[in-house]
Amino acid sequence: MPYIDESPTMSPQLSTRSQESGDGVSPTPTDGLGTGGERDAGKGLEMRKLVLSGFLASEEIYINQLEALLLPMKPLKATATTSQPVLTIQQIETIFYKIQDIYEIHKEFYDSLCPKVQQWDSKVTLGHLFQKLASQLGVYKAFVDNYKVALETAEKCSQSNNQFQKISEELKVKGPKDSKENHTSVTMEALLYKPIDRVTRSTLVLHDLLKHTPADHPDYPLLQDALRISQNFLSSINEDIDPRRTAVTTPKGETRQLVKDGFLVELSEGSRKLRHVFLFTDVLLCAKLKKTAVGKHQQYDCKWYVPLADLVFPAPEESEPCPQVHTIPDHELEDMKMKISAIKSEVQKEKAGKGQSRAIERLKKKMFENEFWLLLNSPTIPFRIHNRNGKSYLFLLSSDYERSEWREAIQKLQKKDLQAFVLSSVELQVLTGSCFKLRTVHNIPVTSNKDDDESPGLYGFLHVIVHSAKGFKQSANLYCTLEVDSFGYFVSKAKTRVFRDTTEPQWNEEFEIELEGSQSLRILCYEKCYDKTKLNKDNNEIVDKIMGKGQVQLDPQAVPTKNWHMDVIEMNGIKVEFSMKFTSRDMSLKRTPSKKQTGVFGVKISVVTKRERSKVPYIVRQCVEEVEKRGIEEVGIYRISGVATDIQALKAAFDANNKDVLVMLSDMDINAIAGTLKLYFRELPEPLLTDRLYPAFMEGIALSDPAAKENCMMHLLRSLPDPNLITFLFLLEHLKRVAEKEPINKMSLHNLATVFGPTLLRPSEVESKGHLTLASDIWSHDVMAQVQVLLYYLQHPPISFAELKRNTLYFSTDV
Repeated sequence: MPYIDESPTMSPQLSTRSQESGDGVSPTPTDGLGTGGERDAGKGLEMRKLVLSGFLASEEIYINQLEALLLPMKPLKATATTSQPVLTIQQIETIFYKIQDIYEIHKEFYDSLCPKVQQWDSKVTLGHLFQKLASQLGVYKAFVDNYKVALETAEKCSQSNNQFQKISEELKVKGPKDSKENHTSVTMEALLYKPIDRVTRSTLVLHDLLKHTPADHPDYPLLQDALRISQNFLSSINEDIDPRRTAVTTPKGETRQLVKDGFLVELSEGSRKLRHVFLFTDVLLCAKLKKTAVGKHQQYDCKWYVPLADLVFPAPEESEPCPQVHTIPDHELEDMKMKISAIKSEVQKEKAGKGQSRAIERLKKKMFENEFWLLLNSPTIPFRIHNRNGKSYLFLLSSDYERSEWREAIQKLQKKDLQAFVLSSVELQVLTGSCFKLRTVHNIPVTSNKDDDESPGLYGFLHVIVHSAKGFKQSANLYCTLEVDSFGYFVSKAKTRVFRDTTEPQWNEEFEIELEGSQSLRILCYEKCYDKTKLNKDNNEIVDKIMGKGQVQLDPQAVPTKNWHMDVIEMNGIKVEFSMKFTSRDMSLKRTPSKKQTGVFGVKISVVTKRERSKVPYIVRQCVEEVEKRGIEEVGIYRISGVATDIQALKAAFDANNKDVLVMLSDMDINAIAGTLKLYFRELPEPLLTDRLYPAFMEGIALSDPAAKENCMMHLLRSLPDPNLITFLFLLEHLKRVAEKEPINKMSLHNLATVFGPTLLRPSEVESKGHLTLASDIWSHDVMAQVQVLLYYLQHPPISFAELKRNTLYFSTDV
């Protein structure tokens, strides 16, 4: 079964037909036509026409190919009811399954698109045609599901029937209208592959069209939608169909195929090792890449193997306790991410300034070392494999999704009749030697291994609403988790509440997920287990059962940025309905003052405290009190997202000065209360530590002399308006109390500084408007400094308002 390549690595070639159509437009892009900064709308629309002309020509060829495939179907059907049938009706329906439907969809699309391209007008709209085409991809799903059977049936029929063999070996495909070629001969097998190839082609064209469609053009949102549907479709069928299968022959002449491979962290002799794991049809092999001299062919060294007939997954409650895993504190992982981001921005600066390639290589090497450390030290989810003849092996994964993928792939192969065996040293050598050639994952998943033209992913905030799910056979206690990729591995970011005893859970919960160069969103659906006997010895957690899992691509061109877009993800017969939209980091941290001065959100802190006749805003005091009352031991407090609908309800109650707000607070999930406090500071019309002082805070934290730094940082606090200063000191003491519970809540001072630093310091307007920089570039440099400022005050001995104000100033208060 072919693997559909969905990476937009090439633009479709413009065909000869578009060059000869006499419309006077050169198909070769003129200088600067493709660069976003210089291209004006007119040139962009000209490129649109060129892309469309090329696609239209290839669409005509595709329709001719489908016609050629359908041509023998009618006579074959006619003979099926006679005394001498070539094929039975069932065989015909299997081989030509859904071809007629696909042909009709594309013929209608072509007939609608052709006049629009031929009578070109810059105002022409055709997004609705692509949107309609994308919405009919379900037919392709049915075709793909049947493809393997169709090929096998055609092959068997050719072997047993000479007449059909002749037909299937020489099908005549008409040439394009303007071509001198009348027709070409193609085999049926080659034509049956064309629909699979076509979906990828359409996705690439949508990429190119979006590139050359102005964002304010009416087609833009429709093309975005079509691209999103196409990519999600490709993701879903790539998970369903077998990847490009490659085989190795054993010395006994049997075929052994590679089913799955990837990099996993193994806990071996108490330390973490990066392994390349290969799953063959009858054996799991764990290898490491040997160090070889320059120019020598790379090879794998086999660490161990387990025949699948001997491989068992011990039930969590049966497995022996896990050896002590040394886990790296969260703040060290966050520190490393900051370092990697800073090196990335240095690489970009070197490239932009045409820096020396040696300096760039040195930076890339450093980045690789840091990313490799992160990859090795971040996974914590145990995945144990047991050989029934004795030894157990333990991998640590970063995602439950990954663990279930490996487990499912192994269990699927174990359903076949497998024999136990022992490999001789020669057999093992041959098998290990084949790994290099057969592997499908070539590089360690770090960004320094990515090509420069690969998508850098999204930086900012993804808003996701998990609506509901259906397709469950029986009532259960159900919840969903959301994961996104970050720095080469996946991280769990949010979790819905458990919907008890139902087949149709209705969560309708909204989450805001921070993205750091993310390219995929995963949704996992679980059944909650309340059985205390099902304890996992590896981490003392009760094991919940995964009911389904699915993934969507986060393509910068396809993810909607203004409006919510509803989608459905299918997983093992379960359908989960969700909506999402994306906000870039710049947009999410833009401080917009509230239009009404009556509420508290978006209103100056001095206005609120004056109106309330308080020193610290009521909202800050109440949220802090509630967190200290029942959330101070909550794992990940202030880091785990609260449900956005709960946060919005609290925001509305505080804004309206609702008398029931205290009752609401006592009933509300603690993460929603923590989220409301963060939102209050984020929505202040200027940061708590003020726009005016921001440059001075950045300079102060960079001072290396401790005495000068202390003098400057305290002086800056004194320079704050009183309401800002009193509120800041109040919050500071609260965060220190939260960090005291770090052994339980896993929130260190550094973690809290990472969460609150940008919220309390980020200026109202980004000052780097003069030159374009990467989202990751702006993010890493500014945020590192913002985190350091807050961390400085959190690590400082207690600071009292009265003491600060009493101290004499040795230099001017003008900052």
